[in-house]
Amino acid sequence: MGLDNILLTPPAAFVITFAAMLIFLKALSLFSFKRKTHADGTDKSYACGEESPTKMVQPDYSQFFPFAFFFTLLHVLTLTIATVPLVTVGSFVIAIIYIMAGITGLVILFRR
Repeated sequence: MGLDNILLTPPAAFVITFAAMLIFLKALSLFSFKRKTHADGTDKSYACGEESPTKMVQPDYSQFFPFAFFFTLLHVLTLTIATVPLVTVGSFVIAIIYIMAGITGLVILFRR
């Protein structure tokens, strides 16, 4: 195994790329802006513009989760249906089962 083959192995390529990125990082850090004075508030935690972290706004995810479930359900169904080979009957039956499960999930999601 020659040197050219060793350099093309994944561990060697990773080490070479990592070393090149470290050199690139150090070279670019020479051009970065460095503040000479310490600004007020840089040691405080950022709480989205709110002063007191005890009174932080608690977001309501009640509308997000049904949308995320709907999005996931339809995309998984689409991916499953699109990749079913039409040659075998067994896979077609599984696709029909997936469609029925998706319809059931949508009925459960939208019942109110």
